[in-house]
Formats: sequence, structure tokens, C-alpha cells
Amino acid sequence: MASIVNASFASPLADASYPALADGGLLSRAYNGVNGLSVFLTFVLMLVAYDQCTYVWNKGSIMGPALKMPFIGPFLSSVNPKMDEYKAKWASGELSCVSVFHKFVVIASSRDMARKVFNSPTFVKPCVVDVAYKLLRPTNWVFLDGKAHIDYRKGLNGLFTRQALDVYLPGQEEVYDKYFAKFLELSKQGDQEKGRPFMTVFRELMCAVSCRTFVGHYMSEAAIKKVADDYWMITAALELVNFPIIIPFTKTWYGKKAADMVLAEFSKCAAKSKARMAVGGEITCIMDAWIKSMQDCARYKEKIAKGLPVDPSEKPTMMIRDFTDWEISQTIFTFLFASQDATSSACTWLYQLMADRPEVLDRVRAENLAVRNGDKNVRFSMDLLDNLPYTRAVVKETLRYRPPVIMVPYVAKKPFPITDTYTAPKGAMIIPSCYPALHDPEAYPNPDYFDPERWYTGDAESKTKNWLVFGTGPHYCLGQTYAQMNLIAMIGKASMFMEWKHITTEKSEDIEVFATIFPQDHCPLIFTERP
Repeated sequence: MASIVNASFASPLADASYPALADGGLLSRAYNGVNGLSVFLTFVLMLVAYDQCTYVWNKGSIMGPALKMPFIGPFLSSVNPKMDEYKAKWASGELSCVSVFHKFVVIASSRDMARKVFNSPTFVKPCVVDVAYKLLRPTNWVFLDGKAHIDYRKGLNGLFTRQALDVYLPGQEEVYDKYFAKFLELSKQGDQEKGRPFMTVFRELMCAVSCRTFVGHYMSEAAIKKVADDYWMITAALELVNFPIIIPFTKTWYGKKAADMVLAEFSKCAAKSKARMAVGGEITCIMDAWIKSMQDCARYKEKIAKGLPVDPSEKPTMMIRDFTDWEISQTIFTFLFASQDATSSACTWLYQLMADRPEVLDRVRAENLAVRNGDKNVRFSMDLLDNLPYTRAVVKETLRYRPPVIMVPYVAKKPFPITDTYTAPKGAMIIPSCYPALHDPEAYPNPDYFDPERWYTGDAESKTKNWLVFGTGPHYCLGQTYAQMNLIAMIGKASMFMEWKHITTEKSEDIEVFATIFPQDHCPLIFTERP
């Protein structure tokens, strides 16, 4: 009988009549189970694993959560930050960390760790937050390093000398006269038992003083009011934790629009100042002084280039380049950025603390009257302000007790060996904290007690390493003398012309964190005129 032969060259396994692997094979089952959802879930799980592994690797040996919430980290709790949570973080260790979205954050809590970050320009530079580059612009001088930063700074240092500050005082006092009258009027119109919250009014006052100091009368009253009203949106957009991109109708979007408006106004002011200084106008503000210095340098360079004889006395003390209206605008914007929230915070706490301590207010008033020989109408001068040691002590203790800036964000330009056992990765945000150093009981005994005497008769002035109110290192605050003199002048004048009462609430001593720190009840006060 003839045998049946498969005469084809096909393998029996390829024959449809052999179903051995068609339905039940492992590879087949895996393939048939693949769909879009499973691919997506696998991809997400891989991203979560990568996010966690990256966080754990960056965290190393420092304090922080063992694992992070996938992707967003503590974003939700950071939307409404609590001072108690910050204190707990500082207390957890001299270095700790969190990770929010794509950003790994190292917090330097101790005085020495904070100072090391401030004084390490080779490894770090100021960064604020991601969206700040879009609002302040990436070419802004505060984001520059090396020679580019020095080119700006060497021309700006002279704008905050004692002699220069004396020139700005008349404009500042003019603003105080106007706003003290407004304080009295608002108090008359308000509830005589509950008062009215003055924090927002103080913000407007500080914005008006800053604008008058920075750009003089080149900006109209209406424009200043617009800047004061809208600056709140810029502050909200620059909160430490925020979405890193600008999405329409979000806080960052409104903040960008407000920033564009402020930059445009300051550019107009720069053009006006250049024209006025070119024809010999008198210096009345910081912008005038800076532009006058530019024009003096330009004239000197022109004479040298033409081979004209130049008397040595004509050479400017500091040779600087010309800056465009836009560059000037960006720089003045950073002055406002640095001063607006910080001085508003200090101003608010200063009025509240003095109202709650009438004996302190009485001493400030007596000192200010005495230095004026009893005539409260004597106008500001630097000589006068230099002779108010107790008022200065009150201001410094306010800045220590309730520091407006509790932390300053930096970014690591390259791996940063902060300690012998920990190196922060490149790109990490590194935040030196100011508050713990200013509440260090070794430097300031009983640090949670408001005591101006520690500056007046005590040794607080000698604790320079702890005095981090204005930072330290190459990016220290240029305007620290201006800020303190401004507060001394303001509160001294207010003490002579007004009485004020603080309507205390259960939230008066609770701290609200909004870029800087404020009383949670926004400081309800009632002002009355002194005879």
C-alpha cells in the first residue's frame, strides 16, 4: 500500500491543520492581550518608577520623605503654605529635601548651611522660580553671572550710598504725607470698633514710595496706583510652588500681563529721564542718578576717543557702559520686585507690633521729637535719621522677629558638594533659609520675644553671621541701607503725627506666607490724628 507523503516543502507546523500553537501559545496570549490602555498604564508605571528612583537617588542621606507623591510631590499642600510646616521642615535637619513636579529642592536650614549657599557663586546662582524668567526676563541682571553681572552691579552700588539716599528723601516724605492723610480718612470711614485691615493699604504705600524713589515723577499717580493694584498678581505668579508654564487665565498668566505693564511704564520713564538728564536736569531719583552716571562716562570716553585734553577730575569714579531703556526698565523692575513685598511685610508688622506695645511707640515718638527739637514738621535728612538709635533698634528687631524674606531660592549650576557626605545635583533648587538663623537662641536669647533693647543696649549688632535679613555673599541686597532708612523715616514720622490702635484677633500673631509673611488677619487698625 502506498504511503501518504506530504510532498510540499512547507513545515507541518505551518499547516493550518496543525493548531498546536495557534490559540494557546504564550507569545500569542501576550500579543492578543496588548491594547492601548495596557500600553499607557505600563508607560505611566515606568514614569512613576523613574520619578521615584530619581528622587531617592537625589535625596541621598539628607532628611526628606522616603518616597514622593508621583510627579506632583507636595504641590497640593504647598498651594497654601503654612508657617508651622516650614518650621517643622527646618527643624528636621540642617539639610532636607522635597520634590515638586520636575524640580528637586534642597532646603538649607542652619545658619552655616545657609551662609555656605549664599557664598558659593561658583556652584549656585539666584533662580527665584521657573516662571520668574518669563516675568522678569532671562536677560535680567539678577540672573546673570560673572562679568555681565559685575557690569551692572558696579554701576548700581553708587545709587545706594548715604549721599545718594539723601537725595531721594524729599520724594519719599511727600508720599508719606499723602498716605498718612489717607490712613486717617480710611479710619474715619471705617468701623470704629473693628477697624479695617491695613495690609493692602500698606502695600500700596510701599509701592508708591518705591516708585517715587526709583523713577521720581516720571510716572503719573494713576500709573503708580495701577502698578500697586496689579503687583499682587505678580507676587502670586512668583510663589515658590506654582505651575512652571504660563496657561491663560491662571495666576502666572495674569502675573505676566502685569509684569509687561510695569516694564513698559519703566521703559517710558527711562526715556524721559535720559532726555532730562541730557540737558542738565537735577537728580531726584535712582533712575536719574544711574542715567547721569552713564552720560558722564559716555562724555568722558568721547573726549578720550577724540584726543581732547581731559582734566583728571572729570574722570567718573566708576566707568560704566550705556544701558538701553529696556535694560534700565528690567533693572528697576528688580528693585521693585525686591522691595515691594519685603517692605510691605515689614511695614505691616511694624505698625502692629508698635500698637501692641505702646511703651515702644512712646519712646520712638519721644526720640523723633527730640532730634527735631520738638518741631515735628522738620523734614527728613540723613543726618536726622542717623541720630535715631532707638527707632533703628525697633526696625531691626522687627526685621529679625518677623523677617520679610524667610528663604531665597538658588539653582545649582553644577553638582554642589554642600557637605562632605552630600552633593546636590546640577539643576536642583537650593534654598538657604533666613528665619532659623534670626531665631537662633544662641545669638538672640529668647528669640520669639520682641525686644528692641537687644539692639539698643544689648550685643545683637555683633551677631553678624546670623543677620541674614538681606542675605550675604555676592548677591546680597543692594538696598539694605535704603530699606532700613525708609522704615525708620516712616515710623518715626507716623509716631509724631498719628496714634493707632490695633484691633487684635485670634489670628493676629498667626503668620500667612505669601511670598513674604503677614499677619493672617491683615492687621486691622484705627488711626487717629495727634494734636
